[in-house]
Amino acid sequence: MSRVSVEIKDHIAQVTLTRGEKMNGMDMEMSHALVAAGQDLMDRDDVRAVVLSGQGRAFCAGLDVMSFAMMAQQDPEELVMKRTHGNANLFQEISMIWSRLPMPVIVALHGVAYGAGFQLALGADIRIAAPDTKLAIMEMKWGLIPDMGGMVLLPRLTRADVVKRMTYTAEPIEAAQALDWGLITEISDDPKAAALKLAVEIAGKSPTAIRAAKRLIDVAYTGEETDVLYAESRAQSDLIGKPEMMEVIAANMAKRAPKFD
Repeated sequence: MSRVSVEIKDHIAQVTLTRGEKMNGMDMEMSHALVAAGQDLMDRDDVRAVVLSGQGRAFCAGLDVMSFAMMAQQDPEELVMKRTHGNANLFQEISMIWSRLPMPVIVALHGVAYGAGFQLALGADIRIAAPDTKLAIMEMKWGLIPDMGGMVLLPRLTRADVVKRMTYTAEPIEAAQALDWGLITEISDDPKAAALKLAVEIAGKSPTAIRAAKRLIDVAYTGEETDVLYAESRAQSDLIGKPEMMEVIAANMAKRAPKFD
């Protein structure tokens, strides 16, 4: 079964994470499916807006446990240092491709958006969250750093001290706090309905002007991303499979505190 579904109707593409029984935990199959979905939409002149959402109890709970185990067994130079998608690796492209789409992308968040799910949401132009949504930069829980384009996308939204606090602690924050810090755009009791309503409004505007506006706004906020993406990968490569990461994984599995020398 596909991890991602795409339905296009009335010039709006609804992209849905379909692993609801696993809280849309991201595995390699979903990673490839998300990038493929974005690539398919890249040249669609008939699509004027995209709504990204998740089935089940959560938008996305982050990478699943088996993915961490897989990462630890692979050569980090091959896994994250290799540029497979322009200036990004596969994991960075999961988020970056949505920011690169020519049409606006709106993400509807509910339940949790942790780790990979949070960084995926950062790739959207607009984030609408349910009031009880929890968001977190969760990678430090596993002895890692956010490495899916977050260090390119986060500085466009919020302050360095906010990014540092969330990264260092891996603590979830409530939607209200995320709104205050500029990480989400608005809160809605029905975020998907709100996202679709906004998509309909956008789809009703001049498609050429909307795309031009997106390009212009992105240029206004974008710094040099190549060096940031590479540095992100370099840091992650130096962490994957090393003793501290393995200890953190073991501690999480045993539900104990990790022990470091």
